[in-house]
Amino acid sequence: MKLQHIPVDQLKVSKLNMRHERRKPDISDILPSIRERGVRQTLLVRKEGDHYGVVAGRRRLFALKQVAKETGKSLTAPCGVLGPGDDAEAIEDSLLENIARLPPGEFQQYDAFARLVQAGKSAEDIAATFGVTELKVRRVLALANLSPDIKRLYEDDKIDAGTLRALTLATPDQQESWLKLFADPNEHAPRGERLKAWLTGGARIFTKAALFDLAAYDGHILTDLFGDSAIFADPDLFWSCQNAAITERIEAYKAAGWQVVEILERGAFFSSWEYVKLPKAKGGRIYVETRHDGTVTFHEGYVSQKEAKRLEGTVKGEKASAPSEKPEMSGPLGEYVTLHRHAAIRARLPGHPGVALRLTVAHLVIGSALWRIDADPQRTRKQATADSLAASEGERLMQEETAHVCAMIGFENPERGLMRQNGDGWTTARVFARLLDMNDSDVLRILALAMAESLEAGSPMVEALAQTIEPDLAALWTPDEAFFDLLRDKRVINAMVADIAGDAAAKACLTETGKAQKQIIRNRIDGKRCEASPDWRPRWMTDIPTAYLAANGCPPVATAEKARSAITEGKKAVA
Repeated sequence: MKLQHIPVDQLKVSKLNMRHERRKPDISDILPSIRERGVRQTLLVRKEGDHYGVVAGRRRLFALKQVAKETGKSLTAPCGVLGPGDDAEAIEDSLLENIARLPPGEFQQYDAFARLVQAGKSAEDIAATFGVTELKVRRVLALANLSPDIKRLYEDDKIDAGTLRALTLATPDQQESWLKLFADPNEHAPRGERLKAWLTGGARIFTKAALFDLAAYDGHILTDLFGDSAIFADPDLFWSCQNAAITERIEAYKAAGWQVVEILERGAFFSSWEYVKLPKAKGGRIYVETRHDGTVTFHEGYVSQKEAKRLEGTVKGEKASAPSEKPEMSGPLGEYVTLHRHAAIRARLPGHPGVALRLTVAHLVIGSALWRIDADPQRTRKQATADSLAASEGERLMQEETAHVCAMIGFENPERGLMRQNGDGWTTARVFARLLDMNDSDVLRILALAMAESLEAGSPMVEALAQTIEPDLAALWTPDEAFFDLLRDKRVINAMVADIAGDAAAKACLTETGKAQKQIIRNRIDGKRCEASPDWRPRWMTDIPTAYLAANGCPPVATAEKARSAITEGKKAVA
């Protein structure tokens, strides 16, 4: 820095002076001494074109100009001249000079800090220079980055400090949207804490709730410089990561020997008084409680009151046994799937008359619950299941075949089906005579339909046929509303999401409601915002059914296992 006396008429207030835009300052306190003794304290200036810009000493400059005007004399001022490129130093000098004197306007100080950052100073450097905390500097910079319109609202006392600070969390687009709300007389712009909720879409999930490593999180985190927390900007992305972390914890629990880990609906409260504390060795379970604010609690070693009584053997006539998971299929759902499998498989039987003939012989020798001969009644407790079955492709094909065969025999009203068990010998003789005039292929076609109608729903023979004639169930049945309505178990639903959308999608929606997860399956089938998967079928409705959890809770799988075992034993016996 060079020291020299510079004529007052060559001095102007520098744009780097934090007060350069303010109106003429009050110099009444220093003017008398400057009239008497002149300026004793050096002004800090820098060369700016054909004049010198005063970085620090604005009031002294105005006082000298006033004295020059009064006396008509050309005055000089003692100046320290900064070297070229010292913008950051000039701003610091201006701040130090002015903070020590009259307090600057709030945003003038903020903007001055922002200019220091643009000049290459770090928040740490600024904090050290002015003796304030780094947090204070970051807060000032956040306020400086607000839009000019928001700053004016604050300076005009139209918004309070809480609202101003909340707006530091907003992106430029969000600031613009908020200003439009504020300007609209028919709208109500949120303020204060409500504004924070508005900025995060209504969900405020703090980073302290995360089970995952924040260092690996790719999403945006809103840092509340005026509070003591940080908030996830994208709740959906947070839950995707949180659900993945929950899955890892569940796998760790199971690896440690916990047999059952149950996830409660998000927001559901774990009422500990409705459960009994029980250690892992005695059948205790893990209950995972997830709240809408992102927090997750793992309640270790509990069972329901009813389960506790069962384990203690207090129910009369019942012995205590190890805890078991509930079956993956409810009774109505098992019935629904069983009947649809039955309808689809028997619809294929007429296409395999040789198999049907041998099946008929087996019925004649061994018999069955239906062999009088009776048609399967296809009973169900649910009207929705009956309606779904009646509309199925399998039933349509059966009706077409029945109409054709009844015409061959001469039966009227094919709606009654082929089985006419009236015990009338004359009718039997008439049908027999008609069959004598038919070739083998026609007789076998009638026999195959009779076998199809009398095939017992839910029996091992249905699954034995599935393993023999390759019925292609996927072409005869598609998931309908009755199916989704009966589908209730969240574990199975989530496994279906994994089948159709992948493991990542299943983990991401782990704590969503069953309804929401079923909608994901529907969307994937229909191709909403993704490639359609119209051929997807649940594991239960493939030619060879498989279970999602345990076969003992899945009637088609248990029945298929029995059929497979019987076929294997039968082949061994023949060999």
